[in-house]
Amino acid sequence: MHTQSVESPPRPPAERSTARWAGTLALCSALLLALVAVRWYPLMTLDGDIAETTHRWAVDESGVTHTFRILTDWVWDPWTMRILSAAVAIWLWRRAARWTAVWLVATCALATLIQQVLKAVVDRSRPVWPDPVDAAHYAAFPSGHAMTATVVCGLLLWLLHHYGAERALRRAAAAVAVISVAGVGLTRVWLGVHWATDVVGGWLLGALVVVLAVRMHALRQS
Repeated sequence: MHTQSVESPPRPPAERSTARWAGTLALCSALLLALVAVRWYPLMTLDGDIAETTHRWAVDESGVTHTFRILTDWVWDPWTMRILSAAVAIWLWRRAARWTAVWLVATCALATLIQQVLKAVVDRSRPVWPDPVDAAHYAAFPSGHAMTATVVCGLLLWLLHHYGAERALRRAAAAVAVISVAGVGLTRVWLGVHWATDVVGGWLLGALVVVLAVRMHALRQS
């Protein structure tokens, strides 16, 4: 007697979309990580050309460079971003959204851990200049500023959407987030403390963390 196979129910569109995004970001992150780790010559050459050009601009445009130092050291500094996420977590906790508050803090902490482990493993040297306009410590890849800004801004934007914030507020927050994530990457390259691929790596890994964290939150709520 023939027994008809029972197929598993199709996954919802949101779940399929999340899986595609996570897979794409993971693949791109892994590929870039591998190319940086093996010092792939064409990529290293491109990084060097970009760094030399932007450093020349940074030396010539001292006013812009000073502004960028303020932005990267205070406004978009990783600790500024972490304090912002902690403040939101406290707000959530006081409004009885305790699991979401813990989820937010844990995701930011995990992103920091991933960033530090990769820095130690890859151990990429930062650009070195005879006339530096700024200084930074530890290894270069991935950019902690870029990754932290991506994670925090991404999570906070999703929380605004999740809790039904007004459209005007969401649009304004999205504009600030885009400017912050893109801007912090630009400042790190301009100031000569990161290669361009360090920043791209931070963006990719940060976006991957956000996608996976949002999926985890959705599974917890379902």
